[in-house]
Amino acid sequence: MAELVGNVLVGQSGGPTSVINASVAGIIAEALNHECIEEIYGTLNGVLGILQEDLIDLASESQQQIRALKHSPGAALGTCRFKLKKQADFDRVLEVFKAHNIRYFFYIGGNDSQDTADKISKLAQAQGYELRVIGVPKTIDNDLPITDHCPGYASAIKYIATSVREVAADNEAMGQGDLVSIIEVMGRSAGWIAAGAALAKRKDHPHDPPHLIYLPEIPFDQAKCLEDVKRVLKREKFCQIVVAEGLVDADGNYVAADAATDAFGHAQLGGAGDALAEIIGSNLPGVKVRVAKPGLLQRCAAHAGSKTDADEAFLAGEAAVEAAINGETDKMVTLLRGDKDAYSCETGLAPLSDVANSIKKLPREWINEDGTSMNFQFLRYAQPLIQGETVIPHVDGVPVFARLDKVRVDKVLPAYEV
Repeated sequence: MAELVGNVLVGQSGGPTSVINASVAGIIAEALNHECIEEIYGTLNGVLGILQEDLIDLASESQQQIRALKHSPGAALGTCRFKLKKQADFDRVLEVFKAHNIRYFFYIGGNDSQDTADKISKLAQAQGYELRVIGVPKTIDNDLPITDHCPGYASAIKYIATSVREVAADNEAMGQGDLVSIIEVMGRSAGWIAAGAALAKRKDHPHDPPHLIYLPEIPFDQAKCLEDVKRVLKREKFCQIVVAEGLVDADGNYVAADAATDAFGHAQLGGAGDALAEIIGSNLPGVKVRVAKPGLLQRCAAHAGSKTDADEAFLAGEAAVEAAINGETDKMVTLLRGDKDAYSCETGLAPLSDVANSIKKLPREWINEDGTSMNFQFLRYAQPLIQGETVIPHVDGVPVFARLDKVRVDKVLPAYEV
């Protein structure tokens, strides 16, 4: 295949993770190895930055700051939850690409972001503009299909498992057989993050916290929940529950959700922990109920991040560039688990159209018959992902993260109204 000479554009989209910037670092590091790549640009705030022609020169950033991206949470380029809807938006994207000779587009994001990348690629093909588009997976929800797991997930569950152990120590001190402690975690409509709390249990200690895990994959039964709690409190000084924000009842309705939806039509979830607290508090007299909501902490807690996760996020960025240079397009990088006993991971590719707008649920066979705990299959899957600790430099006792100079690329097009 003939060498494609031109510029790179990197974008980030959706909710940040503690390792999303490691993928940017991987893309930059690999792009610098190829002479056919002339400039390396970043778009500020995803597709919004493309529409507004807000591009920065990533090659001008110091190597110190690029290295710092590997341990920095948040989205260094800025992100968005903006949906390209009208044809004029798509035409504007391609107009910006042409104006800046963008021939390689790497979009780091989840389900909806991969759909956006797929549509941009198809428009370029329809207009005869040579462009190679590769998606890089990102989501703490771990719900992208085809890939074994997603960068960001491991660090999120390492933080949750750590928090469960820490809260359990506090509960052990305070509980007298009358305390219910609830931790509500993210995950949208899949229970991957809530399941990750099971990593807090010590081997051969089945009664360790969390005592109960409520997942979207198992319809919530109020009567069973109350019996579950009473059973645990008869045995323990406290009952620790982890509940997924996307918990649903037998009719498929969210136990708690706002009426509002985001730009992509997704329900605004949150409140499942409070809903459980109300149920338990009003039906079990004398029981004290406390709710903790880690919220954004679970996706930005770099201090409790997984080194394996950060390394694989960097690897995914490198693989995206390698694939594009080799002529691939309309693909998303996937992480493939080795088939040996010792954990290993390599990258593959999947068509963007097979990934876009799809959700991978937690396998039912990984959940015990009780519906509130995880079995060895899940633990065998998740345990290797959280290994190793991310080393973060500190100054005056607090962590130091990347701060990009964000040197702007000159705008050459008329302003565009979003």
